[in-house]
Amino acid sequence: MNELEIYIDGASKGNPGPSGIGVVICKHGQTIKNISTYIGNATNNVAEYTALIFALQEALKLKAQTISIKTDSQLLCNQLNRLYKVKSENIIGLFNQASQLRSAFKKVVFTNISRQENRGADKLATEAIKKHLKWTA
Repeated sequence: MNELEIYIDGASKGNPGPSGIGVVICKHGQTIKNISTYIGNATNNVAEYTALIFALQEALKLKAQTISIKTDSQLLCNQLNRLYKVKSENIIGLFNQASQLRSAFKKVVFTNISRQENRGADKLATEAIKKHLKWTA
């Protein structure tokens, strides 16, 4: 069975402000792919959901059947585990897109982890913003 462990993070400087996403995809404890992308001006929550969507799309390309998503966003984790309702207008569309992608897998587990445990994805998200700001300066 093709299983992946994926760490995701979104960052926003200003909330809303320049935003980036970071995704670390691991298989059998080894990092197989990093994604660091600038996504424009967004809120932190939009960046978190965008990171999730990138992660799910990449997991589909890698033909994963079971994925474990690790995030330091308690809101995102609890919304996807259906403990919280999605009330924000700018999140509903992203939540629906993520839910549709999620249905393509046999099993998806969302786990809330500490920021300390999510340093790799956090660094990638922050780097995306820094590179963009340096490039546009």
